[in-house]
Amino acid sequence: MGNAFPAGGFGPGFNADSMWQVMEQLRSTFEKRPSTGRMGRGDVRAAVLALLFEKPMHGYQIIREIEERSNGAWKPSAGSVYPTLQLLADEGLISAEESNGRKTYALTEAGREVAAGSDTTAPWETVGGDDKSAFTALPKAGVELAQAAAQVGRTGSPEQVREAVTVLDDARRRLYSILAQG
Repeated sequence: MGNAFPAGGFGPGFNADSMWQVMEQLRSTFEKRPSTGRMGRGDVRAAVLALLFEKPMHGYQIIREIEERSNGAWKPSAGSVYPTLQLLADEGLISAEESNGRKTYALTEAGREVAAGSDTTAPWETVGGDDKSAFTALPKAGVELAQAAAQVGRTGSPEQVREAVTVLDDARRRLYSILAQG
């Protein structure tokens, strides 16, 4: 996003239209939802193994189960699930049995050992889990912060504007320190 605030802060001569441009930029940035629908190949593989560890399934069931368990945050495409199934079959970890024109996949003994030995969290739990509010709380807080900054910019005294800039600068530094911790 770059630095959305003008150099030198909001001071005398600051144009109110500039504040609204900043608000619009912040709003549009926060409205961009995090991309959660796309996961890596390893995640699809882990999800397939985890589901087939529970019971045999066909490809569409696997896609539906992942979507359901991630509360809609992740719906892998057939173009990622079916090649993964083929790869797992080639590795001897799953077998396919055709019935009524539909293949049902099950873990082989080797596949059960691999799936049982995996102590990682199921991929759908890392996508969104039950807490969809995580995808809305930050954008909402960001928009509310931008609205408060705009209000100070419109109606605040020069001293209040300087104080608001200090608060915003501190907030920005603290947000980056959160990322630096993990």
